[in-house]
Amino acid sequence: MENKTHQIIRRIAVTGPESTGKSVLAEELARHFQTVWVPEFARDYLNALGRPYSEEDILIIAKGQLEAENRSVGKASSFIFCDTELIVTKIWSEVKYNRCDPWILNSIRSHSYNLFLLCDIDLPWEPDPLREHPDKRKFLLELYLSELKNRNFPFAVIRGTGPARLQNAISAIRSFFPLND
Repeated sequence: MENKTHQIIRRIAVTGPESTGKSVLAEELARHFQTVWVPEFARDYLNALGRPYSEEDILIIAKGQLEAENRSVGKASSFIFCDTELIVTKIWSEVKYNRCDPWILNSIRSHSYNLFLLCDIDLPWEPDPLREHPDKRKFLLELYLSELKNRNFPFAVIRGTGPARLQNAISAIRSFFPLND
C-alpha cells in the first residue's frame, strides 16, 4: 500500500453499525492526520437510486466503495481513512437477505486494512431515511465484533462522545502505529 512517493500508506477502516459516527470520525481523523478520507459510497448511490434498493445494489455498493478507496490511496499521506468497508456490506446483506455475494466474501479476504476502528453504539440514534435498524444496534455491534475477532483482524473499539471520541480514536491509532503523527 504505497502512494506515488513510495511512502507506506496505512489503510484504516472506520466501521460499525448505523448511526455510530463513522463518517464524522473518518473525516475528523483525516483532518487530524492531514490526509484523505474515503466517504461512504452507499449514501450517494442510494440517494440517487430513485427506487428501493435490491440485493444486487449491495454488490454494486461494495465494488463502488472499494474503487473509491483505491482511487484515493494515491492522494494519501501516511494514512487513508475509509468511512466503511466490505464487512459492512457483508453484514448488511446477511441481515437483509440471509446471504452475501461471493465477490464480497472473497474481497474481504483479499483486501486488507492495517486497522479497523469499530464505532460503539454509545452515540444516540439519529433518524435518517437510509438507516433501517434502530432496534438492532447491540445485535449488529456483536456481529461486527464477531467478524473482526473471527478473522483475526486488528481492531479497536472506539467509544466516547464529541471530542473524546476523536481523541480515543487517535490514541488507538497511535497505539498501533506509535511513530506516526
